[in-house]
Amino acid sequence: MSKNNLKGGEFLIKEQDAQSTFIPEEINEEQKMFREMTRDFLEKEVHPLRRAIDKQKENPDLIPQLMEKAASLGLLAASLPEEYGGMSVDFNTETVLSEELGKSQSFSVALAAHMGIGTLPILYYGTPEQKKKYLPGLGDGSLKAAYCLTEPDSGSDALAAKTKAVLDGDEWVINGGKMWITNAGFADVFTVFAQVDGDKFTGFIVEKGTPGLSLGEEEVKLGIKGSSTRQVFFDDVRIPKGNLLGEIGKGHKIAFNVLNIGRYKLCAMVMGGSKRSIDVAVNYANERYQFGVPISSFGAIQHKIAEMAIRTYATDSATYRVSDLIQDKIAELVEEGKTKVEGKLIAAEEYNIECAILKVLGSETLDYVVDEAVQIFGGTGYSEEFPVASMYRDARINRIFEGTNEINRMLAVGQMMKKALKGELDLMGPAMKIQEELMEIPDFGDEGDGSALYEEKKAVRQSKKAILMAAGAAAQKYMMELEKQQEILMNLADMAIDVFTAESTVLRTEKLISQRGEEACKLQIAMTKCFVNDAMERCYIAGKHALAGFATDDMLVMMHMGVKRFTKYPIINTIDLRKQVAAKLIAENGYCF
Repeated sequence: MSKNNLKGGEFLIKEQDAQSTFIPEEINEEQKMFREMTRDFLEKEVHPLRRAIDKQKENPDLIPQLMEKAASLGLLAASLPEEYGGMSVDFNTETVLSEELGKSQSFSVALAAHMGIGTLPILYYGTPEQKKKYLPGLGDGSLKAAYCLTEPDSGSDALAAKTKAVLDGDEWVINGGKMWITNAGFADVFTVFAQVDGDKFTGFIVEKGTPGLSLGEEEVKLGIKGSSTRQVFFDDVRIPKGNLLGEIGKGHKIAFNVLNIGRYKLCAMVMGGSKRSIDVAVNYANERYQFGVPISSFGAIQHKIAEMAIRTYATDSATYRVSDLIQDKIAELVEEGKTKVEGKLIAAEEYNIECAILKVLGSETLDYVVDEAVQIFGGTGYSEEFPVASMYRDARINRIFEGTNEINRMLAVGQMMKKALKGELDLMGPAMKIQEELMEIPDFGDEGDGSALYEEKKAVRQSKKAILMAAGAAAQKYMMELEKQQEILMNLADMAIDVFTAESTVLRTEKLISQRGEEACKLQIAMTKCFVNDAMERCYIAGKHALAGFATDDMLVMMHMGVKRFTKYPIINTIDLRKQVAAKLIAENGYCF
């Protein structure tokens, strides 16, 4: 039995013990070595070339060359099995690497497309022959990968693709077109999705140079200007019968399961981006003088610096918590006889709810952080001479990548409901008990246990009831039609994201207190209190809007009282707490948690 017994989505109905929760402060020496090596590579080879990278049309070979340098350090092959030249690192080490690589903006986009959605379909679904042919090259950088899913008329609705594949003797003939294909300009290997017999969504491997394969011009984009993004056209492209990837009609499994990992990795990468943005912003605030003093001495700037760090600390906590849940599940599956590759695929599917939550959380945290970084820079932040301008532009794509945040919000709630209907997740039982609890007189005599995070733990526990109450009532009203009530689902998702993140933050800080003592964790406690305070306010607002969307009369009054009661949190001096956090960041001249 694994030490983490939470299944996917179970955080809503079960509590996880702080001591069984993995926190980033616990990464081991090998992981620290990987982190320092990656950080050193970026500082020496990538960050100094930021402006040259952004001029992709003038320097089309720059990112491929940097990818090969990264490969020489083993970064591209870190997660590949040893039999294909990889290092087969564990999932927590992958998270550490993703976080560091995520600090490199356009370069990280190219790497993520290559190492993730470009390579994983072959690793997970390729035949032994396909793996032997492609994986060593993808790991050593001699081959570069792209993933061709999106079409002009099928973005979020990927299964509506119109590209066709027809079997002609011993060859597949592919016709159609794809768009927004990252790495298309230099990719050697394309994973392509097409319809067989009209409606059998299927994956294929297509090599660069195949007759009939052509590319559009480089897209002129708002951000990530350094990454290659082109249309890919297939005009009677003939590929060997053996280039079928997986099974006919099972392409959706490849697409969606690879995206589970992609969503998780995106969160880890943008978290790295958030930390680097804070470093840049704090450094500037310390050096920029106005009215004879550094702007970091101003309360308004200190609020921004602290809140950037608080949201990043919370995202960090949630990311590493899920990282270890996935790693632990992989180990459990390997013990049962699965290969590590099979275990990783199954584990990511098990935690697809949490992966969707993290994708939204991470991308929106980074958007907040880079926006405030530009504001701290003021007018200079609007100049391309300074790095925050490109950070701001580059961040925006993350709310669209790997399924839009709207899709991921609905996916998170939809998957919970599906698990409940299958009997894999008991949501209705607890929801019914909470409706009974609403009829009882609340106990206001709770004085706590004196622990530093008692109120925060209580708030998280109670706020889960608010979600279950609202979701249970909505499910009772709409039944199978609930999936059409997108506004209600979005509100429920916002509540779930905040509660999962708040709980993860509390667990991390609680574990740190047990290791270091309260005094040494004073600032982590301050960040946790600030985050939980704001999360409860957001949960109340989202819950109120969700309820107002379907409940009426006495039911609405009663349930509104319930959501107010279940998101209750004491009044605290967040101004003072944020000042304490900001003071530390300013003294350390960057992110230091």
